[in-house]
Amino acid sequence: MASVLIVGCGDIGRRTGRRLVERGDEVVGLVRSEASAAAATADGCRAVAADLDRGGDAQRPEPGGTLYWFAPPPPRGRQDPRLRDYLAAIAPGEEPARVVLISTSGVYGDRGGEWVDETAPLRPTSDRGHRRLDAERALTDWAGERGVETIILRVSGIYGPDRLPLERLQRGEPILEPADSGVTNRIHAEDLAATCARAGEVGAPPGVYNVADGVPCPMAEYFDAVADAAGLPRPPRVGLAEAHRRISRGMLDFLLESRRLDTTRLRQELAVELNYPDYIEGILASLAAMAAES
Repeated sequence: MASVLIVGCGDIGRRTGRRLVERGDEVVGLVRSEASAAAATADGCRAVAADLDRGGDAQRPEPGGTLYWFAPPPPRGRQDPRLRDYLAAIAPGEEPARVVLISTSGVYGDRGGEWVDETAPLRPTSDRGHRRLDAERALTDWAGERGVETIILRVSGIYGPDRLPLERLQRGEPILEPADSGVTNRIHAEDLAATCARAGEVGAPPGVYNVADGVPCPMAEYFDAVADAAGLPRPPRVGLAEAHRRISRGMLDFLLESRRLDTTRLRQELAVELNYPDYIEGILASLAAMAAES
C-alpha cells in the first residue's frame, strides 16, 4: 500500500484520490474548507485541514511516499512562496520518493499558434505563467538537491462537469472572433485525473509532460460546441478593439495567447490513453454527468 499526500485536494485532487484509493493506496488530502473535507472523505481519502500560507505548519508527506502538489500559487506576484516554504520545511531524510506537480502550459507564453513540445523555451507572458514557472524551478532545484523524482504536468484548459462556460453563455457574454483569438488547448478533468494517477505510479518516467487532448482550436469554436450541445445561443463575436471594453483582462490575456501543445510524450512515454481525445465527446459526456446528478 503506497502512502500518498495530495496538497490542494480540490476537484482534480479528489478525482485523482478516488483512483488512487481504488488501486489500494492510502491517501491523505490537504483541504481548506469543510465542504472540500467532506467531499474528499466521501471519496475514501483522509482529509486534513491546512493553511498553505503557513507552510511550516502543514502536514508533510510520508518519507518514501508520493506527494501531489495541486495547490495554486498566491494570486499576485511572480513567485510561489507556498511551494517554496513547504519544500523548505521538509527535513533532510524525510523526503517523499516522488513529487507530481500540476503546472500550466502558460509557462510557454504566446507562440503565435506554433506547435510546442516540452523542450520549447519557457517565456511566460502573464504573471500567472511566471508564478507557475517559479514553482517548477523551485521543485526542480529542491528535488535535484534531495534526490527526489519529479513529474511536472503542464496542463491546458480544464473542462468537465461543472467546468463548462454555461453561465457565461446564458448571460450572452461575447467571445473573440476566431481571427483575433489565439489557438487554445484543453483536457477533460477525468483525463487529467487519470494522467495524475499514472504519474504517481512506480515506473512512470520522471520528467515534464504537456497534458492536453491534442485537438487545439480557437476558443470561439469550443464555446460554440458547448452552446450547441447545451441548446444555448452561440456567444456573440467581437473584434479585438471591442473586446478590451467587454471582456475581462484575465480572460482576454488567456484568449490572446496562442499555441498548439504537442502531446507525443504524454501518449508515448507516460503511456496515457485519453477517454476524451475529442472535446466534442467530452462536452457531451460532461453535460450528461451534470444531468444525472441534478
